[in-house]
Amino acid sequence: MFRKLRKKYYKVRDLYFGKVNFDFENQPKRWELINTIIKNNNYSSYLEIGCFNNECFDAINVFKKIGVDPLKGGTIRKTSDEFFKVNTEKFDIIFIDGLHEYKQIKRDILNSIEFLNEGGTILCHDSLPEKYSDQTVPYSLGVWSGDVWKSIVEFRTLKGFDTCVCTIDRGVTVIKVRQNNNLLDLKEKNFEKLSFKFYLKNYSQIMNIKNFEKSINFATKN
Repeated sequence: MFRKLRKKYYKVRDLYFGKVNFDFENQPKRWELINTIIKNNNYSSYLEIGCFNNECFDAINVFKKIGVDPLKGGTIRKTSDEFFKVNTEKFDIIFIDGLHEYKQIKRDILNSIEFLNEGGTILCHDSLPEKYSDQTVPYSLGVWSGDVWKSIVEFRTLKGFDTCVCTIDRGVTVIKVRQNNNLLDLKEKNFEKLSFKFYLKNYSQIMNIKNFEKSINFATKN
């Protein structure tokens, strides 16, 4: 009963806020972005966090790849937290598509930074929700991006991480460990409390959105 009421509530909120149309259906897929970055940067090692049915993992062309998922897919059956506690390897490129919640995504990014080779690239899926119900936590209905976007906004305010979001496949964030050339000046102490209304009004600026070609250039090694 409660679940049905919650779904009705979210549908009403979707109508109230409206929708951002990113036209994801007519854009490249996330693995196309990843494979192009791998090729352009001559990367040889890849880590994927959250593989599920291997839709992305199987499509990646690289010499060495490891996939981590607690349920299925990939090559290692662990949570990302369990994996990072025992991992000793470093990677050229890391793709994060695990639990779509602010705290977990932030932790996955910070852990990934520790195991990223110099000049490497971190990517995060599901960074651009189109409507209110897409980004609710916990999961509500239909397509779910969670509140990944809030952690990305936070990284946009940090001087040591250059961050943009590619407008493909429900939003793919690109993070480089280098000087932030487009620092977001946002005085916020609790990013988890950011509202969808704020996102809806400011998404282009706060997410530093770029198209496929510009995201490729962004991810090229200096």
